Amino acid sequence: MTGTDVRNEAEDSGPGGYAAARLRLLTEETRSGPPRRAALAELTDDWLSGLFTAGAGDLRGASLVAVGGYGRGELSPRSDLDLLLLHDGGDTKAVAALADRLWYPVWDLGLDLDHSVRTPAEARRTAGEDLKVQLGLLDARHIAGDLGLTASLRTAVLADWRNQAPKRLPELQELCAERAERQGELQYLLEPDLKEARGGLRDATALRAVAASWLADAPREGLADARRRLLDVRDALHLATGRATDRLALQEQDQVAAELGLLDADTLLRQVYEAARLVSYASDVTWREVGRVLRSRAVRPRLRAMLGGGKPTAERSPLAEGVVEQDGEVVLARAARPERDPVLPLRAAAAAAQAGLPLSLHAVRRLAATVRPLPTPWPAEAREQLVTLLGSGRPTVEVWEALEAEGLITRLLPDWERVRCRPQRNAVHLWTVDRHLIETAVCASAFTRRVSRPDLLLVAALLHDIGKGWPGDHSVAGEIIAKDVAARIGFDRDDVSVVATLVRHHLLLVETATRRDLDDPATVRAVAAAVGSPGTLELLHALTEADALATGPAAWSSWRAALVTDLVDRVSAVLAGDAPADPEDAAPTAEQERLALEAAATGSPVLALRAQTEPPAGQEPSGDPEPLGVELLIAVPDQPGVLPAVAGVLAVHRLTVRTAELRSLDLPDGVDGSVLLLAWRVAAEYGSLPQAARLRADLVRALDGSLDIAARLAERDAAYPRRRGVVAPPPRVSVHPAASRLATVIEVRSQDAPGLLFRIGRALEDASVRVRSAHVSTLGANAVDAFYVTGPEGAPLPGDEAESVARKLEETLRG
Repeated sequence: MTGTDVRNEAEDSGPGGYAAARLRLLTEETRSGPPRRAALAELTDDWLSGLFTAGAGDLRGASLVAVGGYGRGELSPRSDLDLLLLHDGGDTKAVAALADRLWYPVWDLGLDLDHSVRTPAEARRTAGEDLKVQLGLLDARHIAGDLGLTASLRTAVLADWRNQAPKRLPELQELCAERAERQGELQYLLEPDLKEARGGLRDATALRAVAASWLADAPREGLADARRRLLDVRDALHLATGRATDRLALQEQDQVAAELGLLDADTLLRQVYEAARLVSYASDVTWREVGRVLRSRAVRPRLRAMLGGGKPTAERSPLAEGVVEQDGEVVLARAARPERDPVLPLRAAAAAAQAGLPLSLHAVRRLAATVRPLPTPWPAEAREQLVTLLGSGRPTVEVWEALEAEGLITRLLPDWERVRCRPQRNAVHLWTVDRHLIETAVCASAFTRRVSRPDLLLVAALLHDIGKGWPGDHSVAGEIIAKDVAARIGFDRDDVSVVATLVRHHLLLVETATRRDLDDPATVRAVAAAVGSPGTLELLHALTEADALATGPAAWSSWRAALVTDLVDRVSAVLAGDAPADPEDAAPTAEQERLALEAAATGSPVLALRAQTEPPAGQEPSGDPEPLGVELLIAVPDQPGVLPAVAGVLAVHRLTVRTAELRSLDLPDGVDGSVLLLAWRVAAEYGSLPQAARLRADLVRALDGSLDIAARLAERDAAYPRRRGVVAPPPRVSVHPAASRLATVIEVRSQDAPGLLFRIGRALEDASVRVRSAHVSTLGANAVDAFYVTGPEGAPLPGDEAESVARKLEETLRG
């Protein structure tokens, strides 16, 4: 059926015919994107025009006008209809009757309708009071009735907008900023709002409004395609969900990708991010230009009075060779020759970042169009300018985005293309891969005084996740890429090796500190062997912190900082030639010995709680100390079931376990029995910590069997309705036989949940293994816990037995 046939069907059959024709149009596989949106708008125009003609009768001086998205012809499958019934104020009763003849058929079809009935004067007055109404009227389009009435309103509204632009544009900019604050940035969100988030359809519409003011204009290259792409995704989202939604939820992304013929949800998100990034950059440039023009208009009358009417010349302040500042932007000097100076893009970028100024759009585009490629390896100046750019702190982000918008980054670093706009499906990460790399460099710039080679730190920060997007372990792939990039930008062989080592092991310190027993000599020796030198360790320590800080608030804390610093101190000692201390030789503290003697004397558990707010070693305290957690010391006469009992009691009291260590204490001569000492660090999930006496009482009951922990946890779970969400991947349990010579390391990766440690402890107890220590780490919704276990005699488990324990534990957690 052709478009004409569809329109005829709608006209011949009234509302029912329109509904059928609309459905047929939306289900046509051969038509999508702009052609379908235009056809849907045209079909709707014809239907509404018919309703208007039938209802108007002899009424004159009235017209039906599409405004907003409908006015632009951007009708998605579930879009509402924005309509204005315009009249000259004559026969108001006839106008009211006509309105009923128009609105009720729309409502009867279940279509959302945003409608108003106004005279031209009322429409202009309302637009003057309400910016959103004025923006909608800028896209007013005639549907039916008195064409002259519509045309005169359009002319008047555009004239009003241009006359009021100096006042209304700052108001529009503030509206956009407030929306961005509420909705976030479309180019980084895992479940973005295609319309409201920064870089979305609202911002694209705002750019049209700025252009209509004639005060400034947006960079047009690629903007129409970006808008089209976002509209196409919204169309597919409406069809996939059957709802008028702009939120691209996780559970709909695969279906939307399929609707658009894309490979998968990641490909979909990447296309959305690319479009949003272009709209965001165009918005930044446009609002900067608006500000410049408004400032110029405010200053010009005073300057003319001072200079006797002559046109003032903008000042140009030199920043670097070929680079000057003008009107608050960084531009190229008049004598600059990009075609002869391949280092100029990096020099201009470094100068802009150092000055905290934006690179002008004209300068970046001229550089992109004319600059020659850098030779390989880069000259020393180019490498130095890159390091200067990366070390400039927060201004680096805006300058880097300007270079990337014109394709200069991928020309300098071709491997950047794979990480550009790449989503990270991990709630811990705030950013796409490429933005995370820049954020890491920004964070690392604050640590350049801590290391002897800040250049290597900053380049490693830029490259540490460059392997994402390649198959396999991104650290392994990244090491290969980092070697190539570091050599290409001109580092010598030794420096290339250091950068590659930093990229290969950028997760080593934090994963070891939070998941391994630092008292085990094998742990410290393994890290020392991987790092190789004190200088590399110093750099890796700074990179670890910068990476975590750039990831998001869930990835770094004083607790993690303290553990990493402890590990670094131990590795430093080994690299200096000192042997790591054997944990069996560590003497108990006075408090530990006191608790052990009391437990032996009373035959029951005793415990002590102590808050820890000390900063990590080597760091100065700043402001109010951040709690590292609460140290919980428990001494218990040696008996079965201690780990699940303690873990269960803590879960019942809503205490989160951060680290857990268990060991037997040798009691002084003359004291009978054996005592287990548990040194744990915990934190309250909600509110304040429970009293130590309550914890002890419940622990006594858990050990003697009178407190059914499993039933208490199940009862609490049942009290809270399960919420629909993303289905978590199944738990995975693995054995790491080479991680320790004193015990077998079993690592559990699972969805975090209350009572998880209790379930693991009970399963290990059922397997007749002894837990020597536990190292608990939570990243967002994911728990990564490592358990150092031995057989009943205290020796590591044989390989087949360890694998059997791991498989049984995995089955328990899956159940």
